[in-house]
Amino acid sequence: MSLPLEGLSAIVTGAGRGLGRVEALELARLGAAVVVNDYGQPGRDGTGEASAGPAEETAAEIRAAGGTAVAHTGDVADFQQAQELVELAIGHFGKLDILVNNAGILRDRMVFSMTEGEWDSVIRVHLKGHFNTTRFAAAHWRERSKAAGRPVYGRIVNTSSEAFLAGSAGQPNYAAAKGGIVGLTTSTAHALAKYGVTANAICPRARTRMTEDVFTDVPVSGLDPLAPEHVAPLVGCLAAPAAGRINGQLFVVHGGMVAVLERPRVRAKFDSKQDTFTYDELEALLTAHFAERGPGETFAAADVLGLRRE
Repeated sequence: MSLPLEGLSAIVTGAGRGLGRVEALELARLGAAVVVNDYGQPGRDGTGEASAGPAEETAAEIRAAGGTAVAHTGDVADFQQAQELVELAIGHFGKLDILVNNAGILRDRMVFSMTEGEWDSVIRVHLKGHFNTTRFAAAHWRERSKAAGRPVYGRIVNTSSEAFLAGSAGQPNYAAAKGGIVGLTTSTAHALAKYGVTANAICPRARTRMTEDVFTDVPVSGLDPLAPEHVAPLVGCLAAPAAGRINGQLFVVHGGMVAVLERPRVRAKFDSKQDTFTYDELEALLTAHFAERGPGETFAAADVLGLRRE
């Protein structure tokens, strides 16, 4: 019996540790040949000496389990190195079929004290890193599709976060980057659909070194509800042939739960009684509307997802 991803090749970025590692292991378990990318810096803030160790260790783990994997230790936030990553997959496996973007760093600070460098570094790794790999993978799939005269196989799974929904007060750079990734994903989904490629995003909630100071209640027994292993099956599913009709979607996933988020809907609509609004008319309408909703009700969606930080 063949495996769902047998004969397919994948790239997983940030796959030396945490979520990326278990995602790479899951894709390999399902039959994919995997390029394991990780820049290997020890600090979750993107500091420290880069190392081949994390990527090599995950690739070795895949091979030890009978799978196929090679390591890549480049920085996906660097345009040239991202191109080299995609070219490595194509050169080694003949083609690229699946791209899972996961690499990221944190540099948390309140917006009134954040430095330019703290802003730029997080946007660079998360948002630019997602764009860089997507750009070269998309070009590969477009060229293959044109050469074949038909759609080809392509899957993109991007990593966003619930932080972009709730705002995450101490993470303006991270929240902005994760919101940008959703926009990148939906744009890519529209652009590449005709070539046979899907693009979806996940908002995983997991206990990793990126979230160790947020999710502090570690269970003493049983499977941790926030174990990264809860996220990997969704990535495998979205990467598989059966998910061909799932495109441009955003999922929240953790602890045996997957939620599909709706696109934003109009909550209220106001029409002017003349050609255009006057200040007085808008002030009366808007203040009355939000007064009726009550304090804090604007962020009800965040509460439903359990995100509000006290």
